[in-house]
Amino acid sequence: MNNRIDTTLKADLKKFGLQSWNDCFHCGNCTALCPLTEDANLFPRNSIRTMQMGLKDKLMSGVDPWLCYYCGECSDTCPRDANPGEVMMTLRRYLTSLYDWTGLSKKFYTSKVWELGAILLLGGMVVLAFALFFPTINPELTADGGVRINSIMPLQWIEWADWTMGIIVAGLLISNLMRMYYKIAFGAGAVRIPLALYFKEAWQLAFHFSTQWKFSKCDGKRYWLWHWLLMSGYTIMFILIMVFLPWFQTEEIFEVWHPQRLLGYYATFGLLFGLTAVIIGRIRKSNAKFKFSHVSDWLFIVMLFLTVLTGILVHFFRIYGMPMATYYLYVAHLAVLVPMIMIEVPFSKWSHLAYRPFAIYFANLRKAAMKYHEKTEISLATT
Repeated sequence: MNNRIDTTLKADLKKFGLQSWNDCFHCGNCTALCPLTEDANLFPRNSIRTMQMGLKDKLMSGVDPWLCYYCGECSDTCPRDANPGEVMMTLRRYLTSLYDWTGLSKKFYTSKVWELGAILLLGGMVVLAFALFFPTINPELTADGGVRINSIMPLQWIEWADWTMGIIVAGLLISNLMRMYYKIAFGAGAVRIPLALYFKEAWQLAFHFSTQWKFSKCDGKRYWLWHWLLMSGYTIMFILIMVFLPWFQTEEIFEVWHPQRLLGYYATFGLLFGLTAVIIGRIRKSNAKFKFSHVSDWLFIVMLFLTVLTGILVHFFRIYGMPMATYYLYVAHLAVLVPMIMIEVPFSKWSHLAYRPFAIYFANLRKAAMKYHEKTEISLATT
């Protein structure tokens, strides 16, 4: 195991929003009351201790920060107000930057100029594309009072751009997940994992991603509910846009009970419900998990809210036959949606939706591998 101390770790973590470094005196209260901690993963205390000792390699090879769902119970009861929940959130930002081979995640998390600049650049490119290929509103699009949203720009072009963006985002996220796996599987405290266990434990990826089951163990069940609604709403909308765009973005207006509209309405409801809870919580600051907000937290909330709002307006204007408003709002919607996907999914907040279930998967692989080796050693000792 590499126990080399990294003297720059403290300064690095402060760039990612770390507020307190030495307030924790390791009473163990946070670990004792956390319903998610277990013998193999004693957090938040273990991660905080590793951080304070400057053991960067051990921190990189661990999964504990991802097993924390930041319900805020540890921070609410901390006798030193060390806010261990927010420390774990900071560590997740930091680890995200370590997994990212491009270095952009670190830029976005530590520099407002970089993140805002990237958002404006991508949004501006979308507007410019429409300005170049569709400089004026064609009178034929509005002559009969109908809304022909796919005539603004050929749907096939939009779909090609959609797939290109999806391939880029998937490539970035998958490559970063591979780096995450490498650091965990071959880093400090690594355990040899038999190939069969990868398949045996694979079901947990889909299970924990779709249910956020560990989160439901926390006392704040309402927090789990709106978090799940937000996650499921975004996931459904993401799939509809990235995979089923020709079916979802049609000029034909279906009946309200049609699956296309029902899925869209559910996704919108989940996003609005979750966003409302987040915004109210961060404004009131009545709970420990909302008392501190990193810049990336608010940028994520604002971008997601604008994406949902413009999407709702596009739907409303289209349904009620308001072509000009629909066309301009559609461009504005894409100008927010594209940077939202290109930045948040591979580099920032939404990447956590992938890192967390994979971290749970890797943690269970480790436990299963240790049990496997123990049984093997016992078997060899008794023969």
